[in-house]
Amino acid sequence: MMESLKELYQEVILDHSRHPRNFGKPEACTHEAHGYNPLCGDTVNIYLSLSTDEVVEDLFFDGKGCAISIASASMMTEILKNKTRSETEEIFEQFRNLVTGDKDTVPETEDGERLRVLAGVKQFPMRVKCATLPWHAVHSALNDQTDTTTE
Repeated sequence: MMESLKELYQEVILDHSRHPRNFGKPEACTHEAHGYNPLCGDTVNIYLSLSTDEVVEDLFFDGKGCAISIASASMMTEILKNKTRSETEEIFEQFRNLVTGDKDTVPETEDGERLRVLAGVKQFPMRVKCATLPWHAVHSALNDQTDTTTE
């Protein structure tokens, strides 16, 4: 049972890395940020459109990175669309706690289950930075910071 779940998680990561959702630079956005992981060279650019009532209306990314980094960014764009700024920040914290191994605070929701796919990276400390890079970039974009690193 556990092995089949692990295989499913690997399939989801591979699918998102090979066919990333919301990949590319949109014509317009209200916030953007660049993220860089100096340990491996992964880069990500985040483009988000925040409505006047602080809802993430659109979220795109581009960049170059490993399968985990690209998959994490792809999944993140799907999960955070139509979330409020405060929901986005809360999900960011939950995800960060999940992959760093601090605690599993991800809610028992569809979004929470999708995030758990990446929980296994906590066993590989160097990969945690790959998974969290796009999330840190979204956090930076929301806070009008244009650059972020995993350091």
